[in-house]
Amino acid sequence: MERAWFGKAEISAFGSARSAAIYLIELSIVAAGYIGLAESALLLPAINPAATPLWPPTGFVLALVLLRGYRIWPAILVGSLSPYLTAGRSLLELGSLGISTLLAAFAGTWLISRWSNGRQTFGTPSGIAKCAIISFAPTAMISSTIAVAGFILANKLSFSDPVVTWVTWWLADAAGTLVIAPVVVLWAMVPLGSFSKWDLLESVAVSILVIVIGIVAYSPLIGGNLIGHDLNVLLPYRSLLGFLVLLPLMWAGLRGNQLNVATAALFFFGIAVWGFSVGSDPFPKADLNGALLSLLALSISVSVPPLALAAAIATRQNTEAHLLSVQDQLNRQIERKNLALNSAKRHFLILIEGVVDYAIFALDKEGHVASWNSAAQKIVGYTTEEIIGKHFGIIYRPDERRAGAPNRALELAVERGKHEVEGWRIRKNGTPFFITGSVSSNHDDTGNLIGFINILRDATERRDAEEKLVQAREQLAMSQKMEAIGKLTGGIAHDFNNLLMIIGGSAQIFARLLDPKLPRAIEAIQTAAKRGETLTRQLLTFSRHQHLSPTVVDLNASIKNMRTMIESSLRGNIVYNENIGDGVWPVKVDIAELELAIVNIAVNARDAMPNGGTFTLSVNDVTLDQEIGDNRLKGAFLAIAFDDTGTGIPPNLLSKMFDPFFTTKEVGKGTGLGLSQVYGFAHQAGGTVMADSKVGQGTTITVYLPSCADEQMTSNEASAAKAKTQHSQRQTVLVVDDSAEVAEVTSSLFEHLGYETIYRDSAEAALKLLEAGTKIDLVFSDIVMPGTIDGVGLAREIRSRYPNLAVVLTTGYSDAEKTAPSNLRILRKPFDTEALRDFIHDIKSPRLLKPSGVPLASSTAGALHRS
Repeated sequence: MERAWFGKAEISAFGSARSAAIYLIELSIVAAGYIGLAESALLLPAINPAATPLWPPTGFVLALVLLRGYRIWPAILVGSLSPYLTAGRSLLELGSLGISTLLAAFAGTWLISRWSNGRQTFGTPSGIAKCAIISFAPTAMISSTIAVAGFILANKLSFSDPVVTWVTWWLADAAGTLVIAPVVVLWAMVPLGSFSKWDLLESVAVSILVIVIGIVAYSPLIGGNLIGHDLNVLLPYRSLLGFLVLLPLMWAGLRGNQLNVATAALFFFGIAVWGFSVGSDPFPKADLNGALLSLLALSISVSVPPLALAAAIATRQNTEAHLLSVQDQLNRQIERKNLALNSAKRHFLILIEGVVDYAIFALDKEGHVASWNSAAQKIVGYTTEEIIGKHFGIIYRPDERRAGAPNRALELAVERGKHEVEGWRIRKNGTPFFITGSVSSNHDDTGNLIGFINILRDATERRDAEEKLVQAREQLAMSQKMEAIGKLTGGIAHDFNNLLMIIGGSAQIFARLLDPKLPRAIEAIQTAAKRGETLTRQLLTFSRHQHLSPTVVDLNASIKNMRTMIESSLRGNIVYNENIGDGVWPVKVDIAELELAIVNIAVNARDAMPNGGTFTLSVNDVTLDQEIGDNRLKGAFLAIAFDDTGTGIPPNLLSKMFDPFFTTKEVGKGTGLGLSQVYGFAHQAGGTVMADSKVGQGTTITVYLPSCADEQMTSNEASAAKAKTQHSQRQTVLVVDDSAEVAEVTSSLFEHLGYETIYRDSAEAALKLLEAGTKIDLVFSDIVMPGTIDGVGLAREIRSRYPNLAVVLTTGYSDAEKTAPSNLRILRKPFDTEALRDFIHDIKSPRLLKPSGVPLASSTAGALHRS
């Protein structure tokens, strides 16, 4: 730490010593210069009879203080006193001379620094004028006043001539300041290395010419020993030739060379002072004040105007050079900006051309296209040559153009800065496309509108996808709604079928056992049961839980066989037409369900044509691979179209027409299940159904059913034939059902057909009966039963343990039947005696032969055997 401190102290001391040495050298140079000028003043006693002239040192001191500042006052003070120490002057005289010169320089420097441009005051004409004024007052006045006062106090001047002496010294001091100060300041401020060879030659030539003119005009050499009187005789008014000095001085001034002007003026003024000192014309000794005024006027005329002209020209040259430099810089900046602009433009073009999904184009203030990228050409279809200069409204629809939509979009863009757009536009080929994008207003730096930027994207595919998604969601919601309603209706139908089974079976028992006077009541009960059976059948078909017995049928022949049934479903004022070609593909359907669906459609068509009309049924082979309704169909299908000329269905109701219990008919004229049965049948068969309607023009319902061209059709005659073999031995049927009431009705129907029956209420009880060895010829079981084993499980157990024992299942509704084997027959509830007889007849069992069918007279209670 201590060593470092001493190191810093040594460096500081070294810097201070160096600065002090430089300062002393500077003071020495200033003092020597001042002493030289003071000594030269002593050579001119004619100017100052007291041998104390002020004019050379005062201008020099003013220049030094302007250049080096107030800190050089010691050198000035020493220099002002030294010439007079050897002359034996008093201290008062020496002090007044030094102080007057120093105070005059300080005052002049302070005023020039505050009022003008300091050392730069000779750079402008106004600065030169201000410096000239300051040289007269207060600089020359201060120096001459203090000096005269000092000499008066020292009794060196009489009281009769102090004013004259003061005026003489003031004018001499002002003239010297005007000539000497500019030369010192300008030479000190111009770098030596800035002079060129031609500048030096020009300065030398101007100086020589000025010296020659000065010698000819004012030099005492003419008429002396060196130059004879002949030249003086030839030039009696040679002093007038002094005005010729303005020519080289003005020429140097027009060249803007202030240094040449100041130097040449100093040379010329020195020769004039030389002539003044000897009293040469126009400076006669007889009139000293007049001579001084002439010298002063000469100094002002040869120094101030040419110097001001040179400053003006130099200022102009500097301004021009600066302007040229600025212009050159601006040109370089413009060139760089142009290069940057061209580069940015290329990058922008590359960028917008690289954007393949967005049409980007610029518009002028009126909306005309100013630029057009390749994506815009690809999306809209117009080439750049075709679209540039045209109004961008060309891509709008005609009705939007007439309504002013394009201009309104520009107005909104100006108002908001950016306006989002969305809608349909027209391509060059006339096809519409859907766009999304924006129109942005483009302003310059001052906020003036210069155009618009339009960015568009072809969103047609996205819009189509969104519409398809909406449709898919609606279809999903419809499918979920249908599934939920289907489960509900299936559950209702299951319980309702059991009730109908009791009602229908009991009605048949009444018909056999009661008084024949009650046939109409019994017929009403049976009719109601049939209607209930049809209703539950429609509900089950809609819910797609109806057990079907599909067979491959000839649709052409089947529909023709139904003609009478279809016509009976219509009225006499409705014309029925069939349009069925030969060779249509076969389909695999439950023929009974198909017939019911066709009748339901015909009945709805009839109700839609209260004043008559035409009902047309058409069948066509179609090959599909598309979304139809809520299904995607792919492959070969038969399209069964039903057309009517009725009142039609409003669009807001068209999507609800297949909903269960939905109807537009009056109360009591429809259940709303007819078309829901068609919907369930078509979907359960592997197809779908569609409706198209226009109010006042009619409705078209199309049922799509999958083709079964490769499967063999079932012979109607073979399926209709039933064996009529009679057997005398009575067979035993095991009835399994959890409902005792349903089991009683079922047992009575079997008893009526000649069978004996045994009843069990669960699958477990039925298996125990079989294990006990009881002889059973047929097991007839309901599917839905409580316990761990349902009807399907019971059938599997029996087939596994007793393969020769026939098993038949029955149900009004059950999801369990979906798991039943395909070769296991299921009878739908409710059923009557005829349906049961036909179903038992179709069972291919060698042990089960149908009895004679003689009805038994025993009661239902006696027909049930319980263990």
